[in-house]
Amino acid sequence: MRTLVVACHDWPVLAAGAPPDEPAAVIRANRVVATSPAARRDGVDAGQRRREAQGRCPGLVVLDADPARDARAFEAVAGALERFTPRIELSRPGLAAFPTRGPSRYFGGDEALAAKVAAAVEEVVAGLGWPGAAGVGVADGAFTARQAALSGEARVVVPGGSAAHLAPLPVAVLDRPELADVLVRLGLRSLGAFAALDPADVVARFGADGQLAHRLARGLDERPPATAPPPRHLEVAGELDPPAERVDVAAFMAKGLADELHARLDADGLACTRVCVLAETEHGERIERVWRHEGALSAGALADRVRWQLDGWLNGPAAVRPTSGVTRLVLTPDEVVAATGRQLGFWGGETAADERATRALARVQGLLGVDAVSVPEVRGGRGPGERVARVPAAAVDLGAERAPAPGAEAPWPGRVPVPTPALVPLDPPAVEVLAADGALLGVSGRGYLIGEPAKVSFGGGSPAEVVAWAGPWPVEERWWDPEGRRRRARMQLQLVDGRALLVHVEGGRWAVEGFYD
Repeated sequence: MRTLVVACHDWPVLAAGAPPDEPAAVIRANRVVATSPAARRDGVDAGQRRREAQGRCPGLVVLDADPARDARAFEAVAGALERFTPRIELSRPGLAAFPTRGPSRYFGGDEALAAKVAAAVEEVVAGLGWPGAAGVGVADGAFTARQAALSGEARVVVPGGSAAHLAPLPVAVLDRPELADVLVRLGLRSLGAFAALDPADVVARFGADGQLAHRLARGLDERPPATAPPPRHLEVAGELDPPAERVDVAAFMAKGLADELHARLDADGLACTRVCVLAETEHGERIERVWRHEGALSAGALADRVRWQLDGWLNGPAAVRPTSGVTRLVLTPDEVVAATGRQLGFWGGETAADERATRALARVQGLLGVDAVSVPEVRGGRGPGERVARVPAAAVDLGAERAPAPGAEAPWPGRVPVPTPALVPLDPPAVEVLAADGALLGVSGRGYLIGEPAKVSFGGGSPAEVVAWAGPWPVEERWWDPEGRRRRARMQLQLVDGRALLVHVEGGRWAVEGFYD
């Protein structure tokens, strides 16, 4: 099916308000998810860790990811596309598509339609200070059209030419890093080389996911189009009385509708890959958007997309903002596929309790936002507070076994030896580590103790006697950065009352970095 795609690779940075000539990057879960053109010229790219990106570009402006902010800004682009068709399909903020069959006939062909859409979108992005940030592509399928749109201009792929257009592109554009890594090691570096393989051989070697990737490389959609409409009994609707003028109120209703829709899909053994979200106000205003997901939309993902859509409508530009509150929400599955299901384990692996916990987390995300729920991640570092960080639960696969982040097991000279403290305070409390003569203990520039620890005083209280100690472990980090350099020395102390502490001194001040069991 001929499809037009509008793509803006840098949309999260654009929505954050960063100018295009300033090196900036949006970070989520300590990974770069979007960059400005200036940052890419300095070697910063999506997928890099924050530390690596800042190492390549010391002047990098770091911005937090905010999908709601991105959706609000993208509503202006979606409104511009409504001049050409009422049926707009959104995958995420920064990526929109619609079938061209009707609009192309009305506007005089694919080339004319692409030129008009490009002009309308350029007017929006130029008004945001990013001229030329969005591209428009037309092709036989959404994947090929998106690759054409990422060129940053209006490009039309001739009917039947999708495979030839994709052939020279690298396999990395499939957005499957593990598969791409294997294909490169096998010598299949381009989509054309991958597409030349026999489909049966691809399925035998790479399974169902490899089959989907192979279809994309050949210029086809991931799956054949579903010709039969989804059953009408799957549609869910809710009334809001009084009308909701705030996004969080409407999102609470949306979360309940998403759970109900998921229950109906589960009862029929189905999964939803595309959903139509309709919202109406008491003055008769309405907004209808189609949201697509490459996999199956979970209840949490559905609720997030309703929140993004309502946020962009209720809090967006004055030209598109409704004049009254939302009174009705409708979720209609537009495309469903057979659910593959999951096998829960009896001993080890994924259990029913894990599934219930995942659903509970999804409910909290639907109420408070996608970044409201976080999980710990083991990272590299020298101190205990640096080795564990909290990342959004939506950024990880909760059902899979999680390995430490790359670099977590590196040597890290100056790292505190095991065991690791059981309690690590976010704000290390200040203490005084005293020598036998009552003077404050110090550490020389060469990392040697000036005296021996004898007592520890907490907040000016009665000092506790030190019965055993180890260290110090001196660390000098970022010595090349005048503003970010840090010198610190850590010690382990055991007190007469049985407590064991990890303390550090920095700038002549002592603090407790951790408490041992």
